[in-house]
Amino acid sequence: MTLEGKQLIGSQAILTQGSVIQGIDPSSGERLEPIYYAGSKAEVERACELAEKASNLYSETDLDTRATFLEAIAENIESIGDSLIERAMRESGLPRARLEGERGRTCNQLRLFANIVRAGEWLDVRIDPALPERQPVPRVDLRQRHISLGPVAVFGASNFPLAFSVAGGDTASALAAGCPVIVKAHSAHPGTSELIGRAIQASVSECELDEGVFSLIYDSGFDVGQALVSDKRIKAVGFTGSRSGGTALMRIAQDRSEPIPVYAEMSSINPVFLLPEALKTRGPDLGKAFVGSLNMGAGQFCTSPGIVVGIKSAGLDAFIDAASTEIKSSGGQTMLTPGIYDAYSKGVEKLASNNHARHVAYGEAGEGPNQCQTGLFIANAGDFLADKALQEEIFGSTSLIVECSDLSDLKRVAEHLEGQLTVTLQMDDTDIDISRSLLPTLERRAGRVMVNGWPTGVEVCHAMVHGGPYPATSDSRTTSVGSAAIHRFLRPVCYQNLPEDLLPQALKDNNPLGVSRLMDGKREI
Repeated sequence: MTLEGKQLIGSQAILTQGSVIQGIDPSSGERLEPIYYAGSKAEVERACELAEKASNLYSETDLDTRATFLEAIAENIESIGDSLIERAMRESGLPRARLEGERGRTCNQLRLFANIVRAGEWLDVRIDPALPERQPVPRVDLRQRHISLGPVAVFGASNFPLAFSVAGGDTASALAAGCPVIVKAHSAHPGTSELIGRAIQASVSECELDEGVFSLIYDSGFDVGQALVSDKRIKAVGFTGSRSGGTALMRIAQDRSEPIPVYAEMSSINPVFLLPEALKTRGPDLGKAFVGSLNMGAGQFCTSPGIVVGIKSAGLDAFIDAASTEIKSSGGQTMLTPGIYDAYSKGVEKLASNNHARHVAYGEAGEGPNQCQTGLFIANAGDFLADKALQEEIFGSTSLIVECSDLSDLKRVAEHLEGQLTVTLQMDDTDIDISRSLLPTLERRAGRVMVNGWPTGVEVCHAMVHGGPYPATSDSRTTSVGSAAIHRFLRPVCYQNLPEDLLPQALKDNNPLGVSRLMDGKREI
């Protein structure tokens, strides 16, 4: 497929004349063809107009048609072949194996949502039949189902050019819920975004859906994003990125005459608690495994272990020694963009200049531009609790060890934490009582609590929660990964005393969709 550098507005490909957007190979600094141009409010207006027009019809597509559409997107992405991987490699600096795995994940989650759509449980059908003879007050006929919110604006992420971008989890779950989607492509990977956008656009046509079901707009700044979130036809937002970006969108959404939900996945330092017996018995092994997690993808994962908390002991010393050895032999890795590299470098410099933090080890500097140098620092618990700067996320492979004097110190650190995507307990059997005492605190501060694992690596499945209290996300009740992500873009509606001819298919007496229903308080499968 030849890249054209055009906006995809419904079924059209449009060349605009806005500011220049050009992909950059972060490993070399080479600017990549073609040149893209930012969209304008005119493209936002047209995309929102088409999405609103498509919304009612698409929200009522039969379950098999909608599921087939999601499967078609997956098939069309796979059919792009190696050119997709090669373009994504050039725009992100990520290795082939990582991107091939990410493509597989993207297509698998589309197919997961296709299965969810067909099953229909997301409709959450509840029927309380009329009880005209009930005393002292008769009951009317009441039926409930979930419907789509309406058009959704999705912001592509920088660190996952496939799985959290144009056809990523936000788009897949919104389309599964019956919402048209307008994606603002991330300017770091415009060519990758066009390839995926064309695949979705083709799927809309192949499945004979209204063209407004999908649009893709480019922007080099904030104008398009702000215009999308401000537009009255947009009913929800999906975002993965920085805390500042997410909170800015939240303010815009709340300042509207009709406020809308923003589902933003933002900032997390993903603390790992090293409990005493685990440190005593396997401190060196934990140190090596920790660095493996820290270095994954140059630390550019939202679940990278940004702090490690342990009680001062010989076991913690052994952990630090092993981690230091591993870090010193860590090679430099290309970061996703020059901007991300610059922010990482400034974050490390700020930490290194902090009088409360002590440098432990640096990895190899690496050759070429935008190379992430792994770093490890240490601070005592008292300083960590008193100094807000020590608690800030550094997006990249640098982490801080928080050294506690005793168990009460460790508990104070846990209680002081902001909202997180993950918290991890490294524990042995004799640490069970400590773990039990920590668990009520940790589960209120994170969307996922792990034991004896590492936070990098998010499984796309039914039980996964990729969310957490602010600032990890803007809404702690939701997840951006897994089958439950569909519920972000739905709302319940109750239908009272509607005649059979007016009832939606999901609520008719004979259950033509064959979905699970709660009938008069009893589950019917």
